[in-house]
Amino acid sequence: MRRDCPLCRSEGFAARSQVLVRANQREVTAILFQGLEDSLERDEIGLSDAAWSLLDGREGELVSISHIQPPRSMQWVRGRIFGQPIGGEAFNEIIRDVVAGRYSDVQLSAFVTAGSSLPFSDDETYALTRAMVDAGEQLRWGRDVIVDKHSVGGLPGNRTSPIVVAIVAACGLMIPKTSSRAITSPAGTADAMETVTRVALGPTLMRKVVEKEGGCLAWGGALDLSPADDIFIGVERQLDVDPEGQLIASVLSKKIAAGSNHVVLDVPVGPTAKVRSQAVAARLTARLEQIAARFGMTVTCILSDGTQPVGRSVGPGLEMKDVLAVLRGQSDAPADLRERALTLAAAVISSGTACQAVNASAKAREMLESGLAFAKFERICIAQGGFREPATAKLQRTISALADGRVVAMNNRAIAQLAKLAGAPDVPAAGLQLHVKLGDVVQRGQPLITLHADTEAEIAYPLAYAAATPDVIALEG
Repeated sequence: MRRDCPLCRSEGFAARSQVLVRANQREVTAILFQGLEDSLERDEIGLSDAAWSLLDGREGELVSISHIQPPRSMQWVRGRIFGQPIGGEAFNEIIRDVVAGRYSDVQLSAFVTAGSSLPFSDDETYALTRAMVDAGEQLRWGRDVIVDKHSVGGLPGNRTSPIVVAIVAACGLMIPKTSSRAITSPAGTADAMETVTRVALGPTLMRKVVEKEGGCLAWGGALDLSPADDIFIGVERQLDVDPEGQLIASVLSKKIAAGSNHVVLDVPVGPTAKVRSQAVAARLTARLEQIAARFGMTVTCILSDGTQPVGRSVGPGLEMKDVLAVLRGQSDAPADLRERALTLAAAVISSGTACQAVNASAKAREMLESGLAFAKFERICIAQGGFREPATAKLQRTISALADGRVVAMNNRAIAQLAKLAGAPDVPAAGLQLHVKLGDVVQRGQPLITLHADTEAEIAYPLAYAAATPDVIALEG
């Protein structure tokens, strides 16, 4: 709206106010922006594409605009800030308001903070998970055993899901894998998969793919599964907090909504990973398993090495090239990515079939080495909309060692930041390739990292960051 709009003056609407817009017997909660004096008359408003669609907008029609009353459920959030526990019905009310868009960014931040300073108890975490599941769609598959795999995140290049899904589906198990896009990381599984196939599958197409091939690799955002989760994640990333209770609710709610009942969770542990210590990992995994059991879900947690990135690449297209190298059995495929994926796939097979671990491991390796997993992966991609090779970025630049030494530390967060500054995930081919691992001995001038970007500016940003951040890859002489 214009700053000099009479309605703004009479009602006291200010920039960034949250308002309720009504038209055609529909309503939408919106954020008010002011300006555009050259484009709007004093009695006109402009709408975003999303608001226009939700209101079924028609140019020139009358709309009503009013202040938003603070959602009643904020009383539970305020109480939680002062130490009062939140009950099941209160969580239901909060999540309904969040999904309906009634919480402002400030109010969302208050909710996230309330679960950070005083962590949610097991009962609260269970109630939050239940409320998040009930707020969205829930898939059912007509089988007793539905398996899945998930990582708690925080480790660049850890793109095991496409390999695990291909191996497990090739074994005859049903694995309807839904994944998220990156929020502030260099790539999510959905971003990587989108470089080779379609991932925005609606429920009908997803069901068709899964029933035909036994598995899928779809973007969860197109399925309305646990819709509050993506809202919370966006706030958590901006605050740079990841409360344990909300992490558990995030992981479990999406798996429950997707219909999975046997889930393997990868928990990378390392000083610059999301989970920093073995003690934190032990507490987190125990809570995940106990709360999952209350939903009738079997969760198997695997603690993995989180001290350095997995594979040799960071960024959607580059990570998918690593995945394809493993699936195709190429001699230069990253061994750590292959072995990590095999470990997780074996755990999924064992959980879903109750076979012994040694037999599950042999079965997983057989599926990969025989080429059956890659054949299954191709068929899944074709069923989702076709298969293509990942694109290559237009520009590459190398960061080399400034001195002789041995690699003694790799900063996961700094490496992820380099890839993001190069353009990932918005530019699918952008990111970086790593040329060293922990323990490698390097000489001055030896390549450490190759940056991939589409413009000179996107190359310049990570180069400047690397020059100012000496601990991206730490060498000891």
